[in-house]
Amino acid sequence: MKNFRDLQIWNRSHGLTLEIYRLTHSFPKTEIYGLVSQMCRSSSSIPTNIAEGCGRHTEKDFARFLDNAMGSASELEYQLILAYDLQYITQDAYEKTNAELTEIKRMLNAFIQKLRN
Repeated sequence: MKNFRDLQIWNRSHGLTLEIYRLTHSFPKTEIYGLVSQMCRSSSSIPTNIAEGCGRHTEKDFARFLDNAMGSASELEYQLILAYDLQYITQDAYEKTNAELTEIKRMLNAFIQKLRN
């Protein structure tokens, strides 16, 4: 059993989640139960699945939770596009957040491959 707090991927995805909460704070109030809720849920699901996977006893189980984290990251990727297209976030905020998300997805993919080999 690993301590998820020691994993760089968990720390980065936790930081991304905090940033998503900050970004969505300024969204229109009409989005509180829509896009805001979806973005907060999908972003927090990434480090949550990493943490839960660390509590599993086999690498196969851990990889399955990392797959779930990857799915949540893909959801967030679309939600960022939507937020940008709706002009809820600036181009700079979109590019910065999307770049971090892309790096997290790359790290997840590498970790999944390592566990499966």
